[in-house]
Amino acid sequence: SDVLSVRSPFGAPPRVPITLPLPPDFQIKSQQSEVTRILDGKNIKYELVDISQDNALREEMRAKAGNPKAIPPQIVNGDHYCGDYELFVEAVEQNTLQEFLKLA
Repeated sequence: SDVLSVRSPFGAPPRVPITLPLPPDFQIKSQQSEVTRILDGKNIKYELVDISQDNALREEMRAKAGNPKAIPPQIVNGDHYCGDYELFVEAVEQNTLQEFLKLA
């Protein structure tokens, strides 16, 4: 026959790694959980604001972030915009969370 069959030594077909992007809402929940876990661990008080059901709150978050497409989590201290999830994680890694949160 002219058909070439490729098999691994164990008889199973070779596997190609695939990437499955997480749905946006799963990624958001995961990032929110990470932020709250870190804040809880450092005994930093915070308020969670659910923007999912309120367009006005969503627009306010985006205005504070200065990005019309910003998605949560966005961190704000009063009227002071601190940053997004990536900047939060960077601040944690660099041990500058107090400055990032405008608490220092």
